[in-house]
Amino acid sequence: MKRKSQNPSGSRARRWYAYLWHEWIVESRRPIAPAFARPNPAAWSDNRITAAWLGHATVLINFFGIKILTDPVLFPRIGIRLPGLTLGPKRLTASALTVRDLPKIDILLLSHAHFDHLDMRTLHRFDRSTTVITAKRTSDLLRWTRFRDVSELRWNEKKSVTTSAGKIDIIAFRVKHWGARTRRDTYRSYNGYVLERNDRRILFGGDTALSDSFAELRAFGPIDLAIMPIGAYNPWIHSHCTPEQAVQMANEAGAHFILPVHHQTFRLSSEGFREPIERLQAALHEAPERIALREIGETFVLP
Repeated sequence: MKRKSQNPSGSRARRWYAYLWHEWIVESRRPIAPAFARPNPAAWSDNRITAAWLGHATVLINFFGIKILTDPVLFPRIGIRLPGLTLGPKRLTASALTVRDLPKIDILLLSHAHFDHLDMRTLHRFDRSTTVITAKRTSDLLRWTRFRDVSELRWNEKKSVTTSAGKIDIIAFRVKHWGARTRRDTYRSYNGYVLERNDRRILFGGDTALSDSFAELRAFGPIDLAIMPIGAYNPWIHSHCTPEQAVQMANEAGAHFILPVHHQTFRLSSEGFREPIERLQAALHEAPERIALREIGETFVLP
């Protein structure tokens, strides 16, 4: 019997087209659930550290008056932008704030180039006064934006940013992930970050699988708040950590509070909608007060 020839590229292409068809035709009819709460950043004190989870990996931070936004993704869909539409996953839960709701942002922190972390439609809504910190070999993606102050950081590289509210130090560190936006740009890097100001520290883990790099962060001093990804691990365990692993890495970094992100926003994997946060709560059942927040739109004020 003559054996049929295999065509992996053709099979992948068929799956991709089927996925796009499902996302555009079927998912277009599905409503997006509202965020659990709506933050009010205008009421936040510039003398405190306050953070609100807007959805996925997007966190709005007021760090003693310096306004920071991590991996801003605020529109209903992510993916390939075409005239009048976006081909890609649709949100399950709406962003807790729109671009118009945001205060003036001093710093945008970009962990890597994946569509669910670096959304060009959102980034085009900011002006040239915003400083952008991004990973190595990713700044070319921003060439058509209005940004004029864009810095790429390599692992263990530090940048001090001076704003009208004062100075902040930002240190990039190694995580376990990958940074390609397409199949042809595997050279792009990916970062986690430590933010330091007034002897207080926030860790932003970006995207990461289980990594030994978090233990090295103890050299900077105690971490007050660790923003950690906890979703998209099934079946992508080689590039995304489980909730239990997120706790392990935050503990190794010496973090007190954990702000869980990267769940309840897009359907990127097979685990259930509530599974990541339920597993995180189970992992921290002896110290539930360490979970800074649990739902999209909630606000946390660091004691």
